[in-house]
Amino acid sequence: MTEQVADSNASVTTVVSRVVAYPVKRVWAVLLSAEGQEALLGEGALLGDKGDRWKATDGTWGVTRSYHPLEEIRFSWHKDDDSPKTWVEVTLTPLTDSQTKITLTHDHSNTDFDVTKVTARWKAALSRIDHDALEE
Repeated sequence: MTEQVADSNASVTTVVSRVVAYPVKRVWAVLLSAEGQEALLGEGALLGDKGDRWKATDGTWGVTRSYHPLEEIRFSWHKDDDSPKTWVEVTLTPLTDSQTKITLTHDHSNTDFDVTKVTARWKAALSRIDHDALEE
């Protein structure tokens, strides 16, 4: 599922979600693994502790904002060194003992962002987490 919402401050919120056939504890463990973080952030990136800066080889970067175990991870995200800060929140919702909904919300994207490209990036990240990281 994907949606974009424009607010009165000329920013866009993109929401991408996916239901995976794994319990929330397994999904959380994968999100915290190096492979899961690379799938989410890009090659070479690791979230680290709260307040730590991360950077991917594609030039995207940000700062880890918070971890709420088994529930959510929040971080800032910049498309390059000169771009403004945006916020990404990855939320886990257990649906059953063996199903989890992963929701990725990207807030405060400027309207000059290529929303299609950013949405495709987050869809690919969730797909990679589901098909590569979780299935191992």
